[in-house]
Amino acid sequence: MTESSEAYQRDIHRQIAERLKDLVPRDPALPPHPYLRRHLAEHAALGEVLDDDHVTPALLAWESSSQVRRLLAAQDTASDRRQWLRAWAVLEPFALNAGPLSRLCSLQVARHAATTRLPSQGAAPAPAPSLNSPVPISPLWSDRVAPTPAWTTSPTQVTSLAILRPPAGKAAKIATGDDAGTLRLLRTDGRLTHIPLHLHSGAITHLLALHGGLLITAGTDGRVMAVKEEDGQLTHRLITHREQTWVSSLTTYQPDGHPRLLLAAFSDGEVEAVSLGRFHPQPLSMSRLEDSSALLCGIRTAEGGHRLLFSVHDTVYCFDGDTTKVHSRHRGRVRALVALPQPGQYAVGDERGRVTLCDLGAEDFVSVGRHDAVPAGATPAAVTSLQLVSFEHRPALVSAAGDGTLQLWRLPTLRPIAGVLTAHTAPVNAMTYLPGSNRLLSGGADRIVRSWAVDEATFGQEPKTWNRVTASAVSPSAPHRLAIARASRVILRDLATGAETTRLKGRRITALAWPQVTGRRLLAAALDDLSIICVDPDSSLEIGPPMAGHILPIRALVTVPSAAGERLASAGADGRVCVWQPSTGERLALFGDHDLTVRALATHQDTEHRFLASGGGDGNIRIWNSDTLEQHARTIKCDQGLINDLAFVTPDGGGPLIAAAGRDGTLKLWDPDTGQSVRALTCSDGELSAVTSVRLPLGRTVLAAAGKTSIHLWDASTAQPLLQIVTGSPIASLKTVQDTDEATSSILLASGVAGPMAVRLHHNLL
Repeated sequence: MTESSEAYQRDIHRQIAERLKDLVPRDPALPPHPYLRRHLAEHAALGEVLDDDHVTPALLAWESSSQVRRLLAAQDTASDRRQWLRAWAVLEPFALNAGPLSRLCSLQVARHAATTRLPSQGAAPAPAPSLNSPVPISPLWSDRVAPTPAWTTSPTQVTSLAILRPPAGKAAKIATGDDAGTLRLLRTDGRLTHIPLHLHSGAITHLLALHGGLLITAGTDGRVMAVKEEDGQLTHRLITHREQTWVSSLTTYQPDGHPRLLLAAFSDGEVEAVSLGRFHPQPLSMSRLEDSSALLCGIRTAEGGHRLLFSVHDTVYCFDGDTTKVHSRHRGRVRALVALPQPGQYAVGDERGRVTLCDLGAEDFVSVGRHDAVPAGATPAAVTSLQLVSFEHRPALVSAAGDGTLQLWRLPTLRPIAGVLTAHTAPVNAMTYLPGSNRLLSGGADRIVRSWAVDEATFGQEPKTWNRVTASAVSPSAPHRLAIARASRVILRDLATGAETTRLKGRRITALAWPQVTGRRLLAAALDDLSIICVDPDSSLEIGPPMAGHILPIRALVTVPSAAGERLASAGADGRVCVWQPSTGERLALFGDHDLTVRALATHQDTEHRFLASGGGDGNIRIWNSDTLEQHARTIKCDQGLINDLAFVTPDGGGPLIAAAGRDGTLKLWDPDTGQSVRALTCSDGELSAVTSVRLPLGRTVLAAAGKTSIHLWDASTAQPLLQIVTGSPIASLKTVQDTDEATSSILLASGVAGPMAVRLHHNLL
């Protein structure tokens, strides 16, 4: 196609997008025509007018093409008028099952977070289109880091990646394996090519792509499988299986003078060799490896021969087909091993965060790099994966680490290119490289695969500081203050004025609460020295004596209503629940009935009851009478795995129920008197980490629970889903208070790995 014809095609698509955008209803509550939902974004991209004016937020709430993030990634030019589009690109993979209203609310939150963190330097971006209809939430404040849009997401943890090498003339495919044993094949734009294939009873930890479209998989169930696409279907066969073992490594190796072999190392130290093609067992004169996590790597020598490298703990050995000798020793266990394009050279990543380049012809290291500089005394993040890439048309190396970062290196000097790229909020488990597009895919324990251009601009971007919150609390009475603990300090923010102050600088905080002490609202903080202090939020002066009684870190603090006034309760990893008189520091009660960590506390007060509830790692809930400090009824034996959080509710105007957020992904309501489950709510969003309740007019109660990617709201009486606020990253804590400035709303504080945010919930719209 000539340049003039391409320009003509762009102009046609631009005109189509101009006409179609005027057909999108201004009210986002009204569904657009199906053609607009599926194709307007594509027309705008082809016409080079992909912006918020043409693909408006009113359309994004209904958008069904599921490719906006890919269209944005393909654009070469930046635009200031893409605030809503960029927000949607972050949320899109996680919002597939969310309704239009939930998408609209999530978009508002995401755009507010993104625009709040815009740098103040330079000209302000052009104003983006706004919403024309009321929605149930209004963003109040955010200090969340917006992650890079996902290339694709997985229901479970991504544990392996590979590029499938198809026969000539066919497009490449990307294979992903997860910790549930499921294999997925995807196109280069992230769409599935086949129905996911469940292959292993454990995690798929290794994927090895061979020529002709053959894929070898191995996992923690001790199985090695071969997968191939034939006549449009995926076929698979078992190559080998060692029961009660796991596969620690896969590689190919060609003994001198013999055909290439497929090798698999097992956790019992055995290395099995099979022929490529028929997969018949072949002899290999190697002794048993003395390492359950040994790595294998075939390598070509400078003289044209072949060798096999394998690791045992911190040592790399070289096997020539007959004899074995030590070649290199490292400061930590070898976690990654890869052969380099230069014959005889290989790279090692270890658990001490070092990347080392070695040569079979040299006794000393060729070069050494550290994945990331760490402060003195700090533990470096382990290198978890190494991947060969191309940078400026020359071979380069990317290292991935347990802190979710990536580093690009020149070869053979191991000189870092740009900085450390913040890629994931959890360890990076696997990487693979698409040579045609010069893009790197990284998969992490956060269940996300991301795509990165291998260039200095990408790896040189300013590192994202994940505002990981260690504790949070919101004051129940005006003026409403948010207390956020992170990075050895507490930030107090006045929601009415936006004013921020720093308190308790230099102190590591594990839990926060706002007790009323002698008529004053104080900030209670659990410190890493296992003590609890109360401070004046205006001056940071300590009020009253410290409270000490835990022998392991404190996980939760709450204020406790009682007939004698407000008290303070704490719980921690020692299984203890303590009740304190904060004005005197006296410990009023010690409940040591939990066998494992107490992860959550909740309180309730009405005309008949005053309760304190505790739940945690033993899967049990105990409820205590706040006045008598005795256990109420019997212990509730939950069937939800660990109990991560608790909240009291009073649906239907009856007696109180206790809501438990479980590791199994369920939210269950339990009757404190009978210990029986009354109602169960599920959202298919993984482990539920937090729960809170909101009391609405007319006796309604709303439950909000945080999953892996969203905050889910239900009507507690009917179990009817009300709203899904898509966050795209885990939320660790949820708190709510009645909004004293507006009787028809509540304030919801959510904090997690990406930072905190506060939103107003409008009762009449829920």
